[in-house]
Amino acid sequence: QVQLVESGGGLVQAGGSRRLSCAASGRTFDMYAMGWFRQAPGKEREFVAAISWSGRTTDYADSVKGRFTISRDNAKNTEYLQMNSLKPEDTAVYYCGACRTYYSGSHCGAMRSKYGYWGQGTQVTVSS
Repeated sequence: QVQLVESGGGLVQAGGSRRLSCAASGRTFDMYAMGWFRQAPGKEREFVAAISWSGRTTDYADSVKGRFTISRDNAKNTEYLQMNSLKPEDTAVYYCGACRTYYSGSHCGAMRSKYGYWGQGTQVTVSS
């Protein structure tokens, strides 16, 4: 079992920045690739970013490329999502997910079904 707890959400003005954290406990964190998804009211949960367990490989949704950065600190069992140049359309509940992969350089990308563990989510609201 892996338990995930997100934090760092809140209200931010358009153009501002926010850093989300996802703290993991339970099984060995550095054996899991991680990802961030988000869900806006009335919409499906969508992929935001993913990172391999080594941290060397990342992937981003086109809508956040160049503005968001995913990272992880395996010593702290934590992954992060640095969000810059925020837009009102980034408003959503942000979820972190963990997926088991067998190669240090691989991740699960946007394949939501591959993520076996999810946090409870943290709300990010961007005001215009």
